[in-house]
Amino acid sequence: MSKRSRVYIAYTGGTIGMARRDDGTYAPEPGYLQRLMAELPELRDPRTPEYLIHEYPALRDSSTMTPRDWTVIAEDLAARYAEFDGFVVLHGTDTMAYTASALSFMLRNLGKPVLLTGAQIPLCEVRSDGRENLITALLIAAHERIPEVCLSFGSRLLRGCRAVKVNASGLDAFESPNFPPLAQIGIGIDVDRRLLLEPPPADLPLSVQPISLDVRVGALRLFPGIAAEMVEAVLRPLQGLVLETYGAGNGPADDAALMTALAAASARGVVIVSCTQCLRGRVDLAAYATGAGLAQAGVVGGHDLTAEAALTKLAYLFSAGHSPAEVRALMGQSLRGELTRV
Repeated sequence: MSKRSRVYIAYTGGTIGMARRDDGTYAPEPGYLQRLMAELPELRDPRTPEYLIHEYPALRDSSTMTPRDWTVIAEDLAARYAEFDGFVVLHGTDTMAYTASALSFMLRNLGKPVLLTGAQIPLCEVRSDGRENLITALLIAAHERIPEVCLSFGSRLLRGCRAVKVNASGLDAFESPNFPPLAQIGIGIDVDRRLLLEPPPADLPLSVQPISLDVRVGALRLFPGIAAEMVEAVLRPLQGLVLETYGAGNGPADDAALMTALAAASARGVVIVSCTQCLRGRVDLAAYATGAGLAQAGVVGGHDLTAEAALTKLAYLFSAGHSPAEVRALMGQSLRGELTRV
């Protein structure tokens, strides 16, 4: 009889393990998720992999997550890497796409599946989607050779650094707007292996690039009438900025004060990356004069990066010690399948 696969579950918090309080709200409760999981007959089935669940000391609603938490998760997985066949990170949905993107960059030479999942409805409720999400993630982590960080939710398995949350109340809460799902989850789990990243050479060990707490990156969404003084104030303390622009990367290029603020920040080494506010599509700063104006001010085109991937990639690159010039160049290169060059 073949040996059962082993999966490590890092339980960081989130809706999936929350308990209903007397006032009707949901909140994390230590030990509660493990008690619920012990009652699930599916997890005692011999076809289900063996698992070890590690509950983090401070369970978090994901809206309170910080880059410090990304490093804690990455280093936790790395410490257990040799012992398990796959990994599941239970996480709240609000910032799951940020954590999935961050881990994609931070876990270097990843050769095993790391799946983030959670729930829109807590596991304690009769209609919880968490049951299917958890079981599916366990099975994929145990049995599929997927050497990357993924987000498994509802009917899709997505590349972690391509995922965005698009629905606050639906059960298919995440999409990958500019890249196909790695797998469709239905009666079967159909993995499209043509889309997967190549595994690293066997002699390259997993390593973690922590996100430095000294790195200062941010995001700003353009809106009609945005003041140059506001943009200048946002840029002043930063090393990198994700600028969410209109359409194919357009902005108010006729606003001389705004262009001056962007150019001055670029000149002093701030890396400004343009990502489109549109759910689908890509940035092409050469398509329109307004985009070309941003490029002349030093803004870098982010291709089809999600805002989440762009922000975490900036944090990763600066944490790794790259110079502003190197960061500008690397933002246009695909490191983990996070963007498509055309």
